[in-house]
Amino acid sequence: MEANAASRSKRKSVLALTLVFGPALFLIFMATRGCDHRFKQLADFGLVETPTFSVYNHKGKQQLSLKDYQDQVVLITTLQTTCPHDCGLAFFPLTQNLYKDLRTNKRKKLKQVRMLSIVVDSLGNPVSEAQLLDIQDMLRTRVEGFDPELWQLVAADPKIFYNLSNNGQKLIVKDKKYFGGVSYNELIMLLDKKNHLRMVLNGHTEGMIRKMKEHLALLMKQYDKERAQKEK
Repeated sequence: MEANAASRSKRKSVLALTLVFGPALFLIFMATRGCDHRFKQLADFGLVETPTFSVYNHKGKQQLSLKDYQDQVVLITTLQTTCPHDCGLAFFPLTQNLYKDLRTNKRKKLKQVRMLSIVVDSLGNPVSEAQLLDIQDMLRTRVEGFDPELWQLVAADPKIFYNLSNNGQKLIVKDKKYFGGVSYNELIMLLDKKNHLRMVLNGHTEGMIRKMKEHLALLMKQYDKERAQKEK
């Protein structure tokens, strides 16, 4: 009886999330799976590959691809030139919750995590270098402890990151209900150290920013467990 009730509750939760975010954004990317000792593990949705793109970080401007971020956990977002006043993501929770956690733990448990934000206009289109640098200046001014090594800006077409699908459903969706009319303006992707996609969430609300933080912590616990097993 208890198992049936739990199963019904889980189905209701899944249905609620699907109704809120829409099936094209849910994509079953919320999945976790159990393993030994009741340890939960994020599902693996496969390798994400990109061509090279321009990155603006603590070393200046570099030409990199996601392969250069192997052995690091990567959060991928977009960041509109209209930010911080008008953004696809919840900007204040992004900076004061998720990024703050990266910054305060950069020499500890989150030292291998980086955030890449593709700078776009309000419609999700690529922008000029000057516009990107304006956003970098804004982050330096408005974000406490902004560190371009941790939070790196990207000049690229966001479609090279978000052109993914799962079970026949595409991650890129055009609809006026999304900021700027395109879904990826609101999405955060979580990639593991092998560039595999482990989670996608709509970051338009504070609750979903917190949820991504929780899933990041779950992924890092997975690595802690793997490291502990190797040391035995």
